[in-house]
Amino acid sequence: MPKTKGQKLIFGILMSITMTYGMEVYNNAINAGYNLMPGGFSNMTNDVFLNALKESSFMMIIVFIISNLWGNPIGLYLAKKIVRPESDNPFFISMITSCCTVLIMCPTMSLVASIIFNIVLAENSLYLLPAIWVGTVIKNFPMALLWNLFAAGPITRLIYNKLFNNKKVIKNT
Repeated sequence: MPKTKGQKLIFGILMSITMTYGMEVYNNAINAGYNLMPGGFSNMTNDVFLNALKESSFMMIIVFIISNLWGNPIGLYLAKKIVRPESDNPFFISMITSCCTVLIMCPTMSLVASIIFNIVLAENSLYLLPAIWVGTVIKNFPMALLWNLFAAGPITRLIYNKLFNNKKVIKNT
């Protein structure tokens, strides 16, 4: 895992990219009419991926800033209330830290997305923001948690390890 400020920066950028793109694909698919029922995504088109790429190009910057300002610090603070680094399994520590970070980031980014996509771009009334925000959190939280635990986190760690831990040499004895 990251040790230096430079490594933390690279890890944060990678995580912002993987989380943002995955969540944008999910939200674009839902907005295009694909549903969460079994088979609901089976006829998805490539347009969903292209639209998600366009939106994630600016949203990942927002994700990176917010995660560094309070998402990661508060998530880590909450995780430290649950885990014991001296005795707990590193996998468990990583999982709990990810869950606690999603607990902070999902409502925050749902608020940002609600403002950008539903108030500013769709020109809905600001009066509707609380309902739109709560609905967005309810829709996004399960996917954000699963995406972080099973896709974005592992992909980010894989890329990060390839970039920074490629000096490991396995000796055959």
